Amino acid sequence: MSKLKKLLERIKNNPRQVRFEELDKILLHYGFSKRQPSGGSSHYTYKLGESRLTVPFKKPHIGEAYVELALNVLKGVIDDEQDA
Repeated sequence: MSKLKKLLERIKNNPRQVRFEELDKILLHYGFSKRQPSGGSSHYTYKLGESRLTVPFKKPHIGEAYVELALNVLKGVIDDEQDA
C-alpha cells in the first residue's frame, strides 16, 4: 500500500487529527488545483472540474467538518478514476 493510500486511510479513520499539510498533499495528488489566499485570508480554495472546496489553514489540525467535506469530494473523484 502506498504512503498516500495509507495517509488517506488514516484520515478516514480519524478525521479530527488531520494537519493542513496532509490534506493538501492528498488533494493535490488527485489533481486539485490550489489557490492561495491573498489579502490576509487564511482559507485555501481547491478546484477540480466543478468541484470546489475551501479549507482554512489552521494549526495544529483542520476542523473535522472540513475534512469530512474533503473526503466526500475525494470519494467521487476516486470512484470516477476507478471507473475510467
